[in-house]
Amino acid sequence: MSSSTIFMTISIVVYLIMMVLIGLWSSKKNKNTDDFYLGGRQLGPLVTAMSAEASDMSSWLLMGIPGLAYLSGVASNFWTILGLGIGTYLNWLFVAKRIRTYTEISHNSITIPQFFSNRFRDNRRILTAIAAVIIVIFFIPYTASGFAACGKLFNSLFGVDYLPAMIVSALVIIAYTALGGFLAASTTDLVQSIIMTIAIVAVLFYGVHAAGGVEQVIINADSLKGYLSLTQSHVAETGGVEDISVIWIISQIAWGLGYCGMPHILLRFMAINDKRKLKISRRIATVWVFISMAVALGIGIAGRAVTAEGKIPFLKGSSSETIIVKFADLIAEHGFGAALFAGLIIAGILAATMSTADSQLLAASSSVSQNLIREVFGFKVSARTEMIIARISLLVIAVIGMFLAKDPDSSVFTIVSFAWAGFGAAFGPVVLCALFWRRANKWGALAGMVFGGAMVFIWKFLVRPLGGGWDIYELLPAFLVALAMIIIVSLVTGEPEKEVTDEFDQYKEAMARE
Repeated sequence: MSSSTIFMTISIVVYLIMMVLIGLWSSKKNKNTDDFYLGGRQLGPLVTAMSAEASDMSSWLLMGIPGLAYLSGVASNFWTILGLGIGTYLNWLFVAKRIRTYTEISHNSITIPQFFSNRFRDNRRILTAIAAVIIVIFFIPYTASGFAACGKLFNSLFGVDYLPAMIVSALVIIAYTALGGFLAASTTDLVQSIIMTIAIVAVLFYGVHAAGGVEQVIINADSLKGYLSLTQSHVAETGGVEDISVIWIISQIAWGLGYCGMPHILLRFMAINDKRKLKISRRIATVWVFISMAVALGIGIAGRAVTAEGKIPFLKGSSSETIIVKFADLIAEHGFGAALFAGLIIAGILAATMSTADSQLLAASSSVSQNLIREVFGFKVSARTEMIIARISLLVIAVIGMFLAKDPDSSVFTIVSFAWAGFGAAFGPVVLCALFWRRANKWGALAGMVFGGAMVFIWKFLVRPLGGGWDIYELLPAFLVALAMIIIVSLVTGEPEKEVTDEFDQYKEAMARE
């Protein structure tokens, strides 16, 4: 092992130890499962903003965006970034304060499945059960993509075998999440968002320098057909272009619809200690999201220019997602100080992955221990036993995720996009109708979840392969179908009970006072 690799390893090990220590510190503050899964609703505005966005971005920010930009150019990411940026802002503006207020009024709901049943007075907990199952179905592969990203990272950087590298990374994530729960996940997310920011900004500046300056980066990008176009996509394998249709652009912008259905983001809204400070959180989150995604896009473009200079070999297929690792390798060659900083960059990639994986583990384990075992099946146990069940559920889900992540050739972007569509379609319309439509009832919510989740699979595997005008990101059609089903079924099955509408009026009055 070279000296530069040793120094990089030191930085990474220090970072991982710090995450586990935060987990140990947070574990002392968890007195019950409410604390474990929602942190006692005590998050400050900065932690709320940065933990929400760090848990949102995942390894897609530092691996998915740069990798796709490296191969295909600007358009492949631009419209998605635009949709996500707009979606982030609108989610904070219209959903954050409302769901924080309503979940507290509606029997102090601490999970999204629990809120659905409480909001619509589903005493049989059918909504809770189905929502919990949907979370497990989509979050396990989502978590697996995070584990896979860690394995790819260490395999590319140190040449170690993918499988043991993935397992070790996953064990660290499991350790601090199982120890500290939501508070540990949120606190580490804040630290991780800072490290991620330093990493991507440093890599972009270095990449532009290594390519010979901004002008050289632009010249190289301009020499590649369709690379800088917003209506064409560069085809790396042939050097040609593919035209981008208006329908495809709309479907990519529709990524923004997914935000209102993401359980790990909605939980951050529910956990802030002062609703009046959500405006501060919104501003921080929106600015950070736009800047970080733009910088990640720039890394991919700069990486292609550095490849043209012969300093990085051409990266094919999913290996393009390791472009930031290649930059870290180049930086590490400039001495032990640079190697330590390169280790920080790698820690930034780990941070992007871990900040999402920990939140997904918590959301999935809460669906099993809190929503299914406690609420649906009605097992009554002590607070201590509840905590044990919560941690065991987390461990079991993590092991399944590790099993699914054993394939090193899986694409981070592909897995994330499918899971994102699943949550956006199954939960997004239900959340919006729960918060904005007094007439919505439990049967409409049930239909929306079932048809929204099912349509993601139907469109992805049966309709979209037809190509042409049918090649639309599955989130958009599935979201629209779910929304239509909520409205239609709610209208034909009668008005909700007076208790439901009275509580809705109470929630609206509370919102009007704030």
